[in-house]
Amino acid sequence: MRCVAIFSFLLTICLSPRLADAADKPLNFVVILVDDLGWMDLSCQGSDYYRTPNVDRLAEEGMRFTNGYAACAVCSPTRAALQTGRYPGRIGVTDWIRSMFQRGGLGTPEKNPTDYVGSPNRKLLCPPNPYWMEHDEITIAEVLRKNGYATGYIGKWHLGDEAWYPTGQGYDENRGGCDYGQPPSYFDPFNQPKHKHAMIRAGIPFLPGRKEGEFLTHREADEAVELIRQWKDKPFFLQVAHYAVHTPIQAIESVAAKYRRDGKNEINAKYAAMVESFDDSTKAILETLEEVGIDDRTVILFTSDNGGLDNGGRPTENAPLRSGKGYPYEGGIRVPFIVRWPGVVKPGSVSDEPVCSIDVLPTLLEAAGVETPADRAIDGLSLVDHLKSAGKQSLGRDELLWHFPHYRHAPGPYSIIRKGDWKLIRWDEGVSELYDLKSDLSETTNLAEKKTDKLAELDGLLTTRLKSMNARIPRPNPLWKGQK
Repeated sequence: MRCVAIFSFLLTICLSPRLADAADKPLNFVVILVDDLGWMDLSCQGSDYYRTPNVDRLAEEGMRFTNGYAACAVCSPTRAALQTGRYPGRIGVTDWIRSMFQRGGLGTPEKNPTDYVGSPNRKLLCPPNPYWMEHDEITIAEVLRKNGYATGYIGKWHLGDEAWYPTGQGYDENRGGCDYGQPPSYFDPFNQPKHKHAMIRAGIPFLPGRKEGEFLTHREADEAVELIRQWKDKPFFLQVAHYAVHTPIQAIESVAAKYRRDGKNEINAKYAAMVESFDDSTKAILETLEEVGIDDRTVILFTSDNGGLDNGGRPTENAPLRSGKGYPYEGGIRVPFIVRWPGVVKPGSVSDEPVCSIDVLPTLLEAAGVETPADRAIDGLSLVDHLKSAGKQSLGRDELLWHFPHYRHAPGPYSIIRKGDWKLIRWDEGVSELYDLKSDLSETTNLAEKKTDKLAELDGLLTTRLKSMNARIPRPNPLWKGQK
């Protein structure tokens, strides 16, 4: 017995310093945001085509959410929501932001537009989308930097012109974040040399070419590795926002070759290779965290900015979810959502709790022991207690909202509310749709005519919620000619 006691005492002495050090030092945070990644585009999500062993490892060692959502079905609004913890409708960024080169000769105006827009062939006037997310918004990086964190951004930003790039929104380091919605090319020097716009001919700002032919996602991984090594002795927040898997669909030939098979086209194979590229990046991040000895105190959150592009060229397939990017159906807004927090989150845990991009800010700030901004509404909820309880502690939230007041997808502007398992899609111009997601995940049966009480309840609640956040709503167009 004495030998056992001595052994236990010695074991405690050996282990205690490491455990104490991990507990005493602040957490680090890595957010991996993939562009246009669909709900089914990971093997841990059920795909038998894509190979994602390293992202799967995040799920095996953390918590995977089956009801993870992007805050919008397109990119910029979700990116704004993730940074701020606020709904796009509250922020005013409700569509993807046009880059400088997409505005003709407009340049950067003195302020964001406020006048409603429309044409005689549209029944409604719609609020204008801004050219940037205002500096008045407070980002995760701004809060953490004020609390001693080094902050870095890698990859796609798409939240405004140069004054509103990551370094203007709280980030110490910016590697490739600009106003681009997609890269000119995925191969170094990441440009289109014959393009009419000088910006596109020059490549990606703040990510100069270094090795001709290098794949962009691998370059982003190297930038992440460099910053992790540089900041290993201080707390840091790093967002790795891959340009992949957004168009153009380009891939390393030898990798794409592995995915060519019957029933898959060339776009499918290249897309699968792009998926593998961000999995490679995830591997590099995990290996570097272990190498520098901070893996045990680094939280990794993995998600996507909207659903997979399951339209047009169909690079991916979101089934059993309906439709894809840009649309209000589950294929447009439901995305992978995984949190790995060593020593806190039970490995391999799965949660059915609905979560969203808006939850990232409050979750990371609570985990860091930092208060959320008190001078504004924060729509997201912290997932910390839910994560610590292996999903047993409810978030206490019964609804999520989406607001897209623009003409981009027939039949026009829409808003959504999910309450429990019920989901209402309200088209501003068209027939509302009501689905029971518990029994009809694929949204095949519109229950609006059968469940009129539920329809009225959700419609009224959606109106109340949008009004409470001063969301901009489409208006009747006095110039409408009665034609579409």
